[in-house]
Amino acid sequence: MENIIQSIREGGYASAKARQFTESVIREMSRIAAAHNAINLAQGFPDFPAPEAIKQAAIKAVNEDNNQYAITWGTKGLRDAIAAKVERDYGVVIDPERQLTVCCGATEGMIATLLATVNPGDEVIIFEPFYENYGADVILCGAIPKYVSLTPPEFNFNREELIAAFSDKTKAIIINTPNNPTGKVFNREELELIAELCIKHDVLAINDEIYEHILYDNTEHIPLWTLPGMADRTIAVNSVSKTFSVTGWRIGYVQASAEITASVRKVHDFLTVGAAAPLQVAAAEAFNFGADYYAELAGFYSERRDYLLNALEKVGFKCVRPQGAYYIMADITPFGWDDDVAFAKYLTSEIGVAVVPGSSFFRPESTAGKTLIRFCFCKKFETLTAAADRLAKLIVK
Repeated sequence: MENIIQSIREGGYASAKARQFTESVIREMSRIAAAHNAINLAQGFPDFPAPEAIKQAAIKAVNEDNNQYAITWGTKGLRDAIAAKVERDYGVVIDPERQLTVCCGATEGMIATLLATVNPGDEVIIFEPFYENYGADVILCGAIPKYVSLTPPEFNFNREELIAAFSDKTKAIIINTPNNPTGKVFNREELELIAELCIKHDVLAINDEIYEHILYDNTEHIPLWTLPGMADRTIAVNSVSKTFSVTGWRIGYVQASAEITASVRKVHDFLTVGAAAPLQVAAAEAFNFGADYYAELAGFYSERRDYLLNALEKVGFKCVRPQGAYYIMADITPFGWDDDVAFAKYLTSEIGVAVVPGSSFFRPESTAGKTLIRFCFCKKFETLTAAADRLAKLIVK
């Protein structure tokens, strides 16, 4: 009881877990962008229309009264469509009745997965820089994040550092490939080492694959669960948000063994009950798109990547060329700044372009992100050209 009283005195009514992380910096930058009428290259959402076919499918689903609760873990039509896509893309057969859970976006998919598999005191390995939810999710589970550095410019990890991060306390490792924020795509050699360590230490691999189809320069996405010995110990988290430009729909899914799926479904049920029924029906239609759609998607973003890279380097930024996803990490030191948060606020209020400060992708005590910012390029060309015009006002010191 004394501990509880002391906790209240020190932190009000905030839990000890909630006091260990901040609100989303990415979403905060969107609010700051709106306040300053800045071009939002911070939050990764498209400013162009979703494919017409998927929008019409959603309208049709609503009009046909698919408006009540779906099966908690997803409509049969959507789960069947996901399973068919997995077999078509990767030659792997999964059981849609026992190996898939439809969630409210990959965000819920990740926290549901961790809550279903990780115990308080367990250690979870996270590659750093990381998408900001991962650290918070691990803390919410009462687990302990263990960070392994991805070193620029290639954002490769040190083999010995990764090996040393595994111990008898390790329960899981989170791999995001293609990676947000770096654009790194883990290669086969890297994934084989991760698989070897997971098998050796009996560790789960949680693979965030939300950008699986946004790839450049003939880079290949290799799902960890396709490697020998990893099918039953890898949990794949995915979503329709990025692939089909519907980030507001919040339709994600978790693919895992039947045993793990049973646990994920229980947690998911009590977190959200289920995702939006008509949008699940529409998403099933999207999963029937052919290979041409994915090729066009990659080409569409490749053009935007090359344009923004050129514009940023012309101004004076030192940039990392992404292999996948739709973000560019840039070094701010050529402009004489060494404070990413201050620079991001300056860009937003004075230049009129909003970005994400790099430190938000690192643990709180790290200084590695203080000279980095992240741009996103999932925007219309008109938006990117307008941003480039504003950024031209920057002066390299």
